[in-house]
Amino acid sequence: MTAMTTPAPSPEIEPATRTGAQLVVDTLGALGVECVFGYPGGAIMPVYDALPQGSTRHILVRHEQAAAFAADAYGRATGRAGVCLATSGPGATNLITGIANAYLDSVPMVAITGQVAQPMMGTDAFQETDIFGMTMPIVKHSIIIRRPEDIPTMLAEAFAIAEGGRPGPVLVDLPKDVQQAQCDSPGKRLPKADVLPSPSQESIAEAEKLIAASQRPLFYLGGGIGRSNASEMVHRIVDESGIPAVATLQGLGVLPPEHPAMLGMLGMHGHRAANMAVQESDLLIVVGARFDDRATGKLAEFAPHASVVHIDVDAAELGKLRFAHAAVCGNLKASLAAIDFARGDIQPWTDRIMADRTAYAPRYDAPGNGIYAPAMLKALSERVGDDFVAACDVGQHQMWVAQHCRFSRPQAHLTSGGLGAMGYGLPAAIGAKLAEPGKEVFAICGDGGFQMNIQELATLRRYQIPVKIVLLDNAMLGLVRQWQELFFAGNYSEVDLSDNPDFVEVANAFGIEAFGIERREEVDGAIDRLMAARGPILAHVRIDPEENVWPLVPPGKSNAKMMEKRNDT
Repeated sequence: MTAMTTPAPSPEIEPATRTGAQLVVDTLGALGVECVFGYPGGAIMPVYDALPQGSTRHILVRHEQAAAFAADAYGRATGRAGVCLATSGPGATNLITGIANAYLDSVPMVAITGQVAQPMMGTDAFQETDIFGMTMPIVKHSIIIRRPEDIPTMLAEAFAIAEGGRPGPVLVDLPKDVQQAQCDSPGKRLPKADVLPSPSQESIAEAEKLIAASQRPLFYLGGGIGRSNASEMVHRIVDESGIPAVATLQGLGVLPPEHPAMLGMLGMHGHRAANMAVQESDLLIVVGARFDDRATGKLAEFAPHASVVHIDVDAAELGKLRFAHAAVCGNLKASLAAIDFARGDIQPWTDRIMADRTAYAPRYDAPGNGIYAPAMLKALSERVGDDFVAACDVGQHQMWVAQHCRFSRPQAHLTSGGLGAMGYGLPAAIGAKLAEPGKEVFAICGDGGFQMNIQELATLRRYQIPVKIVLLDNAMLGLVRQWQELFFAGNYSEVDLSDNPDFVEVANAFGIEAFGIERREEVDGAIDRLMAARGPILAHVRIDPEENVWPLVPPGKSNAKMMEKRNDT
């Protein structure tokens, strides 16, 4: 979770009479915004009229939700606020899912919405909605700009808030009359820097005392590490201390899976060795993570023997769900640098849990000739190497990606964690590729989630964005079907997607290269073709509709009660 220690760049605007819309475009350029994702409409039309005269590139998506998801991924990849743009009413409301996604995953975003003219506000005018009020619970801050001369300062403030402290989305609502009004270009005003408090000496001392006394310590790595660009520091601390580590879904990539201290992901679909280590530990060193229910399982039985050192930028998270015996609040890098991680003899502990890592390592020798998705995803990520970036949709494939793909850094794993929003994968891949054109960006989607934003194939085609799509098709809403199999007596209600379209033909109709595979011996060739492609490409991969994600912690159960196969009780 990034701490902003320097002011945002001040908009440098030449003195002249400008419209509010022109000031928006001028300010985005002055703030260094390279691209925005959006869709035009009546209440935002003055801004669109001004956009061609600015330096900021506009990416026309085919649905506003995709604009928000693309901006979200851009923010995750760069650490700078991604920007989405929409008109009032349905345009603004279509952003809400993406805004909520950014909020729950602490992603910097600025959402700019058109609004009806101020005299019309509150009259139920055409395409009027109170987007300010609707989004209040899911934004870090909201702004309605009432005067054109306030636009440079307020936009600069929006970016500073979005990127500072614990990052998050900021909504900027722009009435149409403010966009159309003229004013003399205002003088520059700098927003205040977001200066975070330093961790207290008392909390540092208590953390060091707990670490030194621990016999079974464990790092618990979360998404805040990547947000604060602290991965290298954490990597070094783990190397020097020898303390083993587990990661949340958002913390994957801080340590590569082959790291000698890395036990894998914890939680509902976590690795058995990771969950067992958490349950046996006597100290959790929690870095940039909250105690999310998908990670903890039954909270009352989570890590029952462990004291907690909790290090985070957000004081609200410290002690919220689990008492912190040492609560270290402040800039994550500063906090980590202040702590001495010297510990006693933990060799018996590390020997035992690393033996568990070996004993419970995933197997890839699945029977049959069909494509085993975990093996394919593992092979794909390893073949691509450190340039591999996965923008992942939500479902079974999301968990397989988390369990089996290799990520060299947290920014390489883009997924909807807290919200679990289907439809995220394809637009997120667009945002990621535009943010990091030198990386190999894969949209890894299920057949259900893919169809929620399938229209963004048109965006790929228009801009020739070389995103590589791996569409894992089990003709099912797989994760829902798995739960229905295990916990609802096999009542498969409304999960059958066997009437899916021919996705290769659909992609071709959008002008996208595509091919299909369904046998194991075709996997290597498919990976070769994906890697060789210079433009957008889709691989339609048929997989077993009855394949489940293992391990699994049943809902409401302790992480110690992991299921490994269908007949587990």
